[in-house]
Amino acid sequence: MPNYTSSSESDNEPSRPSRTTPRPRPPRLLGSQKPIHDILGGGKVADVLLWKNITVSASLLIGMTVIWFLFEVVEYNFVTLLCHISITSMLALFIWSKGAEFFNWKPPQIPEVILRESTFREVASTLRVRFNKILSKLLDVACGKDPGLFILVIAILYIFSVIGTYFSFLNLLYLGFICILTVPFLYDRYDEHVDYIADREFRRMKKMFRRFNSQFLNKIPRGPVKEN
Repeated sequence: MPNYTSSSESDNEPSRPSRTTPRPRPPRLLGSQKPIHDILGGGKVADVLLWKNITVSASLLIGMTVIWFLFEVVEYNFVTLLCHISITSMLALFIWSKGAEFFNWKPPQIPEVILRESTFREVASTLRVRFNKILSKLLDVACGKDPGLFILVIAILYIFSVIGTYFSFLNLLYLGFICILTVPFLYDRYDEHVDYIADREFRRMKKMFRRFNSQFLNKIPRGPVKEN
């Protein structure tokens, strides 16, 4: 991992990495000292997102890619695709069951419970906690508690709105799914590099905002404050 040169507590841009003089690690991008596995919930969902369960993660990625290819490239209709999958599955099970009677094969074993209730509860609980934290953070940003972060969020939302004009909903959904399966894994692996770059750019944006605030916003005339 790289070491970084020491810097003051001012808002100047942090110095570039140096191999000789170490400096304290920059603030984490997610604002927590916990490992990203704990931030994501620490359960099976976190294992999938961080590729600790490679089989499930790869299966989800391949399955979503196949679905995207069928709908976006082949232009399959959803109802038609669902019916074709159902017909193929039923024919395969029918042939397997009847063939087992004639050739003494092992008949297909149909489990009583295919999707467990605990799995849905865990996914729903994780999504609820993540959604509440994100919504709470967005509300704090919207109230202007951090002007630099407010401008950053506005810029990101505007970029997403521009991107949305060039991509269909399915493409955006697939792109978001790819990001969910790759960004946490890459951050878990290269977190110190990402934290340093994010801290440097965030300090630069705060400096630009202060300059904009002093040159333009502070010069806007304000009315007198009424005293009660």
